[in-house]
Amino acid sequence: MPPDHRPPSPGLRRPLAAIIVAALLVAGCAGASGSTGPQAVGGGAGGTLGWQDTLTGGSDKLDVATTVAPISSIARNIGGDRIRLRGLIPDATNSHTFEPAPSDAQTLAKADLIIVNGLHLEQPTLDMAEASKSSTAVIRQLGESTIGASDWLFDFSFPESAGDPNPHLWMDVQYAIRYGDLMRGWFGEADPANRSAYDANFASYKVRLDQLDGLIRKGVASVPAADRKLLTYHDSWAYWAREYGFTVIGAVQASDFSDPSPQEVARLIQQIRAEKVPAVFGSEVFPSPVLEQIAKESGATFVDQLRDDEPPGAPQGAEHTYVGMVKKDMQVMIGALGGDPTIFDPLQVGDTWPA
Repeated sequence: MPPDHRPPSPGLRRPLAAIIVAALLVAGCAGASGSTGPQAVGGGAGGTLGWQDTLTGGSDKLDVATTVAPISSIARNIGGDRIRLRGLIPDATNSHTFEPAPSDAQTLAKADLIIVNGLHLEQPTLDMAEASKSSTAVIRQLGESTIGASDWLFDFSFPESAGDPNPHLWMDVQYAIRYGDLMRGWFGEADPANRSAYDANFASYKVRLDQLDGLIRKGVASVPAADRKLLTYHDSWAYWAREYGFTVIGAVQASDFSDPSPQEVARLIQQIRAEKVPAVFGSEVFPSPVLEQIAKESGATFVDQLRDDEPPGAPQGAEHTYVGMVKKDMQVMIGALGGDPTIFDPLQVGDTWPA
């Protein structure tokens, strides 16, 4: 055993030999801040520790690798400063097609826990994780642990004929609560010495998510019933719409992530006119002049500020969290559809884990 690799403490499973990676890391990975550097604090202090720690393979903390930002933010709120946390997929990146870099394999090799959304969202990353993880590391899939096939949704961007369900469960806050509860259990299983902290962190976080859920229901109620319709570019709102009483009338992006054909554009314009949809919504990941054209020709307002995996604000600012992302989405969406966006003003968005 190398002299700088301490024996594992109870509950933290470690490979028998450390993996030497420093010479292989690219500059972006090497420059990432570790969990001990100067950072914003959690515990409701108005910020987040974020999810760009350098995983070390050390026995002092649980090393956790995640994928998209919303999942990483939920993980931070459950793990607090008891974990080192690395989100592999950059904000505002197409997670469906993201190809992890060789340096990501080195990060994955250091992880005790690798947490992915699953439901085929980030398959290239999952493939790398399975090939790169240590013999003691565990891969957990949130989607498959949250809903069964009977609750899957297939839709415009995710047709049933292609076989992959819509994977964007986290936009439904009820499912986000389930994600947090799953992580609470997984962290406690891997690190029993800190189980009570993870349980307490989840309890605090659930209070915030319950508040967010209630405000969404109040915000939706402020939208005229006839206007509770969504046309988006990428179809990431299916589960949200099912939970909160909206109808998704279409998505512009095809299942192969291409722009629609002229015939499909014409059909969407006619549909928007017929259903009198007041606004259509773009995506931060998939900027689309096609959607802007559809809005212009149909008479709807074009709004390109919705986010499904890019929290707003600076990386360690209060807004740069899952809650901050959903709050901003709701203010934008509810306001554009004739509802009252000020309903969400009182909601705090920073991390909730106790310091």
